[in-house]
Amino acid sequence: MLHLRLLLPWGISIVLFMTMVSCETTSSRGNAWDHKLGGVAVDKKVPPVALLKEINLKQDMVRLGTAGRKRVRRMNVKYITIHSTQNYTGNAYNHALALKRGALTATKRVGGNRIGFLIWHFTIQDNIAIQHLPTNEQGEHADFDGPGNNYSIGIEMCEHHGNDLARTIDHTAKLTAYLMWEYKLPISSVKPHYHWPRRGCNPPNKDCPHFLLENGKPGTTWRWFLNRVQAEYSRLVPGPAPRI
Repeated sequence: MLHLRLLLPWGISIVLFMTMVSCETTSSRGNAWDHKLGGVAVDKKVPPVALLKEINLKQDMVRLGTAGRKRVRRMNVKYITIHSTQNYTGNAYNHALALKRGALTATKRVGGNRIGFLIWHFTIQDNIAIQHLPTNEQGEHADFDGPGNNYSIGIEMCEHHGNDLARTIDHTAKLTAYLMWEYKLPISSVKPHYHWPRRGCNPPNKDCPHFLLENGKPGTTWRWFLNRVQAEYSRLVPGPAPRI
């Protein structure tokens, strides 16, 4: 269980008790989302910057020297880690505000959280993707002092009530494809949070992103997601690709 203090826009502070939610075992989940979204239009080629426009990327960075950016921790990007918030009340704007205010604290300890805060790079919902941290800086979102934090970009998918989860997943696939292009990464570099074991936690491998896993582990739905990312990547042609 993870305890997070979340500051809502109207000034109310709530504590969220986030537990690992077991997802239903169904190999047809990806097919159901495909039915809603339709397949990726692989013949509709676009420059990378156009893919960012499709997800409505907004940069709202945590200010340098505060909260999870009290000091710059440079990162050589090797991976992209996909998460789900497991927060059914907070949207992308709420998470951005909480990160900027330093509300998402964690116990700083040897072998655990290194900075006393949680921080990741992007939070995505059905109509916007908000960036909190430059992609060449380390976050604190995966596996403490392991490769998930040291070398991966963290993307959180929102689950709040009223959010279109299928559209959120679609936008996550687009952003992931863009980051693969930007950093020249293969599809094998895209990992679920589950992939990174957390020393001292039970279980060490978190059921996250739970709606893309089967029985808490990568399976057919995760492979469906990777296929969608790869399809979005196949749409890209050389063109403007701003470093984000």
